[in-house]
Amino acid sequence: MRKEYEEFILNRLKKNKEGLSFNELYKPLSHQLSKKDLDKGLEALGRRGKVINTGRVYILASKGDRVECTVSRVKKTFGFVKSDSDGAEYFVAGRYLNGALPGDHVTVQLYPGREGKPEGMVIDITEESFSRFTGNIVNEFGELKVVPDTLSKYAMRIEENSFELREGDKVLAEVSHRGTTHAEHKCRIVMSYGSSLKASVCAMSVLGLNGLTPIFPPEVIAEARAVSDYREISRQAPKRLDLRGLPIFTIDSASTKDIDDAISVQRTDSGGYLLGVHIADVSHYVTPGSRLDSEAFSRGTSVYYANRVIPMLPTELSNGICSLNPGEDRLAFSCIMELDKDAEITDYKFAKSVIRSRVKGVYSELNELLEGYNAKALCEKYAEVMDCLPLMKELADKLKGNRIHRGAPQLSTTESELVIDENDYCIDVRPHESGLTQEMIEDFMLCANCCAARFGTENGLPFVYRVHEDPPEDKLEYLKTGLTELKIPFNFDKGVKPKALSEILEWERGTDRFPVVNNLVLRSMAKAKYSAEPLGHFGLVLSDYAHFTSPIRRYPDLAIHRIMTEFLTTGDADEAGRKFGKFSAKAADQASATELIALQTERGCEDCYKAEYLKAHLGDVYDGIIVSCVPHGMYVMLDNTCEGLVSMDSLPYPDYYFDEKFSIKRVGSGEVFTVGKRIKIQVAKVDVSSGNVDFEYLGEAEE
Repeated sequence: MRKEYEEFILNRLKKNKEGLSFNELYKPLSHQLSKKDLDKGLEALGRRGKVINTGRVYILASKGDRVECTVSRVKKTFGFVKSDSDGAEYFVAGRYLNGALPGDHVTVQLYPGREGKPEGMVIDITEESFSRFTGNIVNEFGELKVVPDTLSKYAMRIEENSFELREGDKVLAEVSHRGTTHAEHKCRIVMSYGSSLKASVCAMSVLGLNGLTPIFPPEVIAEARAVSDYREISRQAPKRLDLRGLPIFTIDSASTKDIDDAISVQRTDSGGYLLGVHIADVSHYVTPGSRLDSEAFSRGTSVYYANRVIPMLPTELSNGICSLNPGEDRLAFSCIMELDKDAEITDYKFAKSVIRSRVKGVYSELNELLEGYNAKALCEKYAEVMDCLPLMKELADKLKGNRIHRGAPQLSTTESELVIDENDYCIDVRPHESGLTQEMIEDFMLCANCCAARFGTENGLPFVYRVHEDPPEDKLEYLKTGLTELKIPFNFDKGVKPKALSEILEWERGTDRFPVVNNLVLRSMAKAKYSAEPLGHFGLVLSDYAHFTSPIRRYPDLAIHRIMTEFLTTGDADEAGRKFGKFSAKAADQASATELIALQTERGCEDCYKAEYLKAHLGDVYDGIIVSCVPHGMYVMLDNTCEGLVSMDSLPYPDYYFDEKFSIKRVGSGEVFTVGKRIKIQVAKVDVSSGNVDFEYLGEAEE
């Protein structure tokens, strides 16, 4: 388009600040330009950041509305950018991404978007990121290309490849050539995993994308073997608190191999309790500056998915010398707590110890014993600790009561258990059931974690705390809107308190509305993270909290073990500050970042396995509950925890709409689909590669 036409368009938009439609711009130019030429010209002006197509009209771009951002997410037809100055996130339509990829630093032009909310247009990529992505191989007219899972709807041309590729393969690729749009990008293949129809293959690609691998560098393995000297236990024993005479034992699932916590419970002379939580002394073997430590810091956490684990530490440590196996002496870090008759902690101490677990307790077996099913084989297995079990239950019941009395919200979360067969296929999905002993161990570990945080604050040590801040203002407004819509009374004038949320949850528990309320409260919460500052824990209603009990699989636990050991040895808080001040802050930041990656990875892998299971059940009919409503449909969870989308397009009539809250409604009708409602669905479409599942609505579930 010639320059004079561009100037004419810009001048017209300058005079019409509310914007002009395409036809309004075209009318005075219809004798000089074709509609195709005008469309191309407007597109070029958009790429140069001169005009913006809001979807309804074209407006003049303003330099005053430009912000520096980082691309946070890119989907098939849209993306999001986050402001570098204040963290605000803006929607970017696909046509305005201009080839930007996650991690890119960009200049973004803001403009009034849908519903008056500001949206963005990328007008300049100031710094390109290193962009890897997963995708599937397709054959387009005889040429193999990659269709990205999320980055773009366009198949990307392959520039470099050293693998034998077939159509349908799942691959990891990286962008090797940048075009001005996503359609013009080219890539090179980094790894080929095999058929995208198999969940285990797709899970491997998710791991690869996130830089996770079960394989450790040879030098790390060599160091793990070198420090796994079992003679060191007998050499250390005389220097430690000897607890081998106590009835200490572990409680885990039957398949657990990395056993890092054990417990002991005794009655005190005053009628209270002496609770011991004994944790594998991983910090004795993983020392600062070692290759093991560097690798553990980089990984940050173990990642668990399906029937596999990507461990933080090599198995020589996690399943070997650091695992509290029954009948074997082990070095431990013990937290010994005195609790009164009401199960309130009155005193505690930490000590380096040597222990010998009496038995590897199994959740399901102990649940049976505590429920009174005293089978002969179980009584024989647990003979050395049977006398402890009633006391443990008594203490656990009181600890749970204290937690509820504090006002800690009892939120309902649904975890899944995947059943994988010998050929690595997911053949069943069911809800994970947490029994009595699981809750009991969680409460005992919570006590030790509280004492660890108190140890850090009371002694003025640099530390890594587990923090959960008050709900942020924007999420609190979302909660208020939801409660108002549901006509649930609340008073948050002086800020929201955990007890208030707890009361709302308990009032609605057992009703049809509980899933809605539970989801509302969950969404209102800040995300828990790690911090070098003791900011408290909102959800647990604790002023100080830390993670002490899993150093085999969480780096922050290992970090505070190291700091606490230093102080117990020297008694010098100032020296600990000089030695670990910067370390604690770095460890907190790294732990928060790696935890987020682990959660996203575990969720992505789980989605693929669930889709694989449902693929074998195409056409099957189930009852499910609506867990969320969105503009394009509603997500439904089956009783086995699998989820799928009932799209708006698949509903019986074309006049349904999302009410921007919790429901999908039909115009001029009383028909409503609300979160919490049970409906009947049929499994209609499954994509194992993406983990996406589509359901077809069949009607209301039978009572």
